[in-house]
Amino acid sequence: MTTIRKLALAAAAGSVFAIPAQAQTTLTFSSWVPPTHHLTIWQQNWAADVEKATNGRVKFQSLPKAPAAPPGTFDAVRDGLVDLSYVTASYTPARHILPLMAELPGAGATAEINSVAFSRIHWKHFHKVGEYNGVKLLAVWTHGPGQMFTKKKISTLADFKNMKIRTGGGISEEVITALGGSPFFKPAPESYELLNSGVADGVFFPFESIVSFKLDKVIGQATVFPGGLYSSSFGFFMNQDKWNKLSKQDQDIIEKFSGEFAARSNGRSWDTADKVGIDALKAAGANIVTADAAMRAEAQKRSAPIIDAWIKKASAKGIDAKAILDEFHGLLKRVAEGK
Repeated sequence: MTTIRKLALAAAAGSVFAIPAQAQTTLTFSSWVPPTHHLTIWQQNWAADVEKATNGRVKFQSLPKAPAAPPGTFDAVRDGLVDLSYVTASYTPARHILPLMAELPGAGATAEINSVAFSRIHWKHFHKVGEYNGVKLLAVWTHGPGQMFTKKKISTLADFKNMKIRTGGGISEEVITALGGSPFFKPAPESYELLNSGVADGVFFPFESIVSFKLDKVIGQATVFPGGLYSSSFGFFMNQDKWNKLSKQDQDIIEKFSGEFAARSNGRSWDTADKVGIDALKAAGANIVTADAAMRAEAQKRSAPIIDAWIKKASAKGIDAKAILDEFHGLLKRVAEGK
């Protein structure tokens, strides 16, 4: 047998037993908050974990700039301008009514507690209603308890009356109005300029945002309400067509890093960032005060109609909103106890 013939037979045999290379998919993702914001960092870490777990079959590429303004994030992912991103439901209140449950006043003490309880409620009761149809929803979570940050001292709600307060919309906008303030909608990254220029007298945010948006030098007081005056609920989602094209093996891996796993890890990340925000305010010399019992009671009284209004809107979706809200509050206690 000639050498050439031997080589040809060996090559043919090798081709029979060769294992075909698995296809590699590259997904784009974007963030509409600064690169230093913990949400941006969390998403990057999440992508790295998935890439490692899939042995590089699924890779991710971060876009240098979000392809749409924050309120347009859902549509940008649905329409394929970017494959993966997240956004707060309060930016699209006409589309996302049920997630606003997690934004109502009087939730849990931390982002982790709120996020895990909300995640369990969403996947049990809300997801089947279809408010995230059009994208592949991977996870939901909340930020930490939202508090009142103002340039001037606030002793009673009378001091808050007519203050111009930047809001992302949703429940926080309704709470600001109920407490006597004058809310206006602007995306979170614009907050520093709004406060520094005097356009805004204050903002409603979790403590984390003080550092993320560099507000420590333009805030005079943080007025803390245990459990928060509101929260913001987030959806984390992928383009549905890109999801459908992934192998079942890789879909299963991504699912393991989604759902409650993502809610808990993001909540923990947010709680760490909240502590950094508190420290930054203290270092800047701002007053951090806890609202007294009278102020908390008045805020609760004024906010009650907001809760009733959500129950009515959510019930129109065909769910027992009051029972689900009660279940959520029960879950908050159980999650706080480590259950």
